[in-house]
Amino acid sequence: MTSSFSKQQRVVVTAGASSIGLAIAQKFLSEGAKVFVCDIDAKAIEAAVATNVNLDGSIADVGIPSQVEAFFKQAFDYLGGIDVLVNNAGIGGPTAKVEDIEYDEWDACLRINLSGMFYCVKQVIPQMKAQNSGCIVNISTGSTITGLPKRLPYVASKVGVQGLTQNLARELGPHNIRCNTVLPGMIDNPRGRRLLKEYADEKAISLDAAEQEFKKYISMRTWIQPSEIADAIFFLCSDAAKNITAQELAVDGNSEWEE
Repeated sequence: MTSSFSKQQRVVVTAGASSIGLAIAQKFLSEGAKVFVCDIDAKAIEAAVATNVNLDGSIADVGIPSQVEAFFKQAFDYLGGIDVLVNNAGIGGPTAKVEDIEYDEWDACLRINLSGMFYCVKQVIPQMKAQNSGCIVNISTGSTITGLPKRLPYVASKVGVQGLTQNLARELGPHNIRCNTVLPGMIDNPRGRRLLKEYADEKAISLDAAEQEFKKYISMRTWIQPSEIADAIFFLCSDAAKNITAQELAVDGNSEWEE
């Protein structure tokens, strides 16, 4: 199947200066798109811009509406419009039993992971409606399928992301704006490897043993590369997926369970 654009796409990726976000930005760039990213890490933005043609970006915390508004003003100025929004920004939130979660930890996780996506979507919809086209992809997690004890704010926020996407798809479909969700699995990146080490240390087992524990509830027994997430998102935003909306695409090797 050939996945392509009918014209140069103008793309925004949140948390797009490193890891999964940068892989997404680079995939679009490799296919001829022009990309603007935000991140909370100024050095990461500087490095990404310096090494990728047709990429620019600015600092923004998606959990703060005023920063989101300023970021999108810069994005519109750089791109001349927006065809694709990839809501990638998010935090892991606290790891704790329900009764031990602090109120401010809960609020921060939902503000960044869920409200932040709404803040971003709100900025692009008027222009997407005016041009009668657009594509929004929101990043959730395979943990919404399995559940994940001691990670309630994170999972609840990401289930909310899927509800957000479903409702947006219905409301915006008549304007030819498509909205889908991607659910990543166990990502082979610095954060994923750090979680593995923390698990190994907690259980007092080797990294190899911890990795086998992590993989035993994944049908395909595999890590997921950031580039695989990028490929899936590019497909959903391409002409090949022009009638695909309101879908939840898990790129996770089939997560059966998590501990």
